[in-house]
Amino acid sequence: MIERENLSPAELRRIENYRNRYMKMAKEVFENKVRYYINLTGGEYKRISVRDQKTRWGSCSSNGTLSFNYRLLFAPVKCLDYVVVHELCHLTHMNHSKEFWNKVAEVMPDYKEPRKWLKDHGNELSVEAHLKKQGISLKI
Repeated sequence: MIERENLSPAELRRIENYRNRYMKMAKEVFENKVRYYINLTGGEYKRISVRDQKTRWGSCSSNGTLSFNYRLLFAPVKCLDYVVVHELCHLTHMNHSKEFWNKVAEVMPDYKEPRKWLKDHGNELSVEAHLKKQGISLKI
């Protein structure tokens, strides 16, 4: 992996441009996923936001704002789906109670698999790693 400090200002801007494109793409992806899964989870949300977070995959505020980490675009689709279902279940259970996990399991019976994948591999999800995997050089 190329260290950011070894990149020129132009190369850093290029990475930032890719990141911004993926953020916009993520907004559309999450809106579509939420639209699909809300029919299975119930609840009501007010808005969806997409962020670049180092330690969180998603969140659900008490006022109904759903936030998702754009880096999930680089994970297996099942992981992205899991996080959407997880956050949507918080609309009806604002905790991690047995009822909450039962609801998650009702919608996604194998949720433990993507949850574990994110714990094991989540730190590998970045624009730089994704571009490298696609064969796109970070160096200009």
